[in-house]
Amino acid sequence: MAARTVDGSILLLKKLGGVFAIVLGGLIAAIGADVGSSATIAIGILCVVVGAILLVLKIIRRNEGGQVG
Repeated sequence: MAARTVDGSILLLKKLGGVFAIVLGGLIAAIGADVGSSATIAIGILCVVVGAILLVLKIIRRNEGGQVG
């Protein structure tokens, strides 16, 4: 049971980190578009991609044990 609690907190961190990275990346990309900085837009898009990867990894990890095969 203790391992599941630790695993659950890691999944929660990935979820919150992913959502935070997506929101932050969107804001950074929007600011970059406003000021016309392609480097800032690229950094924002990179943050969005990292956030999406974290969320996908969380979903894959959650669904690993529940597959019927």
